[in-house]
Amino acid sequence: MILLPIVVPAAGSLLIFLTPRPLRVLQRAFALLSSLAALLVTVLLFGQKLSLSFPWLGYGIDFDLKMDDFSVFILFIAGFTFLTVIYSVVFMKEYARERQFHGFVMLTSAFVTGAMLANNLVLMLFFWEGLLGLLFALILTAGNQATGTAIKALIINGCADLCLIFGVILTSWLSGSLTMDVIDLPLDNSWSSAAYLLMMVGALAKAGAIPFHSWIPDAASDSPLPFMSFLPASLDKLLGIYLMARLNLNLFQMLPGSTISIIVMVVGCVTIILAVMMALIQKDYKRLLGYHAISQVGYMVLGIGTALPIGIVGGLFHMVNHALYKSCLFFTAGAVERQTGTTDLRQLGGLGRTMPITCAGFLIAALSISGVPPFNGFFSKELVFDAALETHVIYFIVALLGAFFTAASFLKLAHSVYFGNQTSASKKATEAPWPMLVSISVLAFTCVLFGVYNPLPLQTLIEPILGANLEHSLAGLPHNWILAGISVTVLLLALANHFFGVRKSGKPLGAVDHIHYAPGLKTVYDWAEAGSLDPYNFCGKLVDALAITLMAIDRAIDWVYSRLSTGIADLLALGITKAHTGRHWLYVLWVLGGGVVVAAIIFVIGG
Repeated sequence: MILLPIVVPAAGSLLIFLTPRPLRVLQRAFALLSSLAALLVTVLLFGQKLSLSFPWLGYGIDFDLKMDDFSVFILFIAGFTFLTVIYSVVFMKEYARERQFHGFVMLTSAFVTGAMLANNLVLMLFFWEGLLGLLFALILTAGNQATGTAIKALIINGCADLCLIFGVILTSWLSGSLTMDVIDLPLDNSWSSAAYLLMMVGALAKAGAIPFHSWIPDAASDSPLPFMSFLPASLDKLLGIYLMARLNLNLFQMLPGSTISIIVMVVGCVTIILAVMMALIQKDYKRLLGYHAISQVGYMVLGIGTALPIGIVGGLFHMVNHALYKSCLFFTAGAVERQTGTTDLRQLGGLGRTMPITCAGFLIAALSISGVPPFNGFFSKELVFDAALETHVIYFIVALLGAFFTAASFLKLAHSVYFGNQTSASKKATEAPWPMLVSISVLAFTCVLFGVYNPLPLQTLIEPILGANLEHSLAGLPHNWILAGISVTVLLLALANHFFGVRKSGKPLGAVDHIHYAPGLKTVYDWAEAGSLDPYNFCGKLVDALAITLMAIDRAIDWVYSRLSTGIADLLALGITKAHTGRHWLYVLWVLGGGVVVAAIIFVIGG
């Protein structure tokens, strides 16, 4: 039974690829039926404790699957896959590689599920590394123009996965086992800390944290919109943050306030601020959402990095909430792109009148990601804020700043796209087809449900993961009303900032221009927009410099062997040739001269 959540979507993928290319309707039917079947299977298996283990490759590498408290997230994997397929059967009709997209989506769902159910580190790597190739393939379904972005994603994630592999090797060496539920390493020496950090790199890259982030905004521009909702917005976050939580709760003993804990929290804070500052100034719907898909990871990493039960619960809850509202937001962006032909904010406006259902879905998701009560994002952020403040006030301040800029950027986005004056593109738009609206509506409704009735996700799905580590339930209204009041105040300040910016610039799109062009920030923003601060570009320049240096060394060595040595040999040969004249008296002189030289050398050495 435990194989079914993996086998069913994989079988659907096989059927899609075996279907002749012209039979697109049949391919869509296979995608819908197999994704629905996978969802039904995960629902039926929900709450069960299943396992399957048998020898596989030897040396402790068993095919070992286990369904435990962490496995509840496979329900979300199947759910997001089904909603993505419903959406993409309409959206992908105009794409030449529609069959490949649906086939790779189903196969990706199978591999993500396998990685989450794996109880052996090498088996987890098998599924994890398979996702690297599928990521590359899914981006390329947009066409050859996405090749550069696909290669960039492959290189960034491939380097991080290499760290994960080294971390697995080191972890298995230290623990003497590859079985995940028996490993429990204390972080009390440099070797175990190195193992944790190496595996953490793989998890952070999968989740899209800084500095492994820069392919995501590019993919938002180049890849099909359903891909962004499917992987960077949902499944990648679920898998990456799942592994982060697994590292902290099962594989390693991370203590609050430890050096490792501080490193993780700093990464979370940096991710929150840098990504949200870039999202703030974007003038494209998709790229703005792409940067927010990075920034929100910071809250998850910060919460889990505190190593406090309330922080871990908050991080996992925010992971689920992010997958819900960010997938919904990307779906609305796809609807706008399909109906208007653009996602350029300068060409949009007043779409709330012509696309009211899409607008309603966007507003719910935007309020959720901004942390407005009583939507789901508010409650998960409050848990993270509480843990951050309990650790150190600086982490709390950074998290609040992130909340301010998040609200500011979504106020700009909402005002520019759905309100204000209609543009020519907006006037011609009509509401998106109903299958796309179904996916948007389901996700928007769940954002409301998981906020208004947050005991459902918390007590049913997330809190059981911590078990005895959690003294009491964190569901219900915020436990710290002072923090909640501060959060609401920050949101009101963001609203005041928006109206100030609109009045100053005279347009919704200029609502944050006073931040963008502030002294000092303008220069940094110019560097960032030019790609100068992109770690991928920076590393690429280092690689280019290293390649040039190695090429120069290679040419120098080649010159020594092929030019200098042969030149010296030629000169010696020429001299010897001229010395051999055929005259005997000259040869006698050479012999006598050589004898004198040898005698002089012997005399000097002997004396």
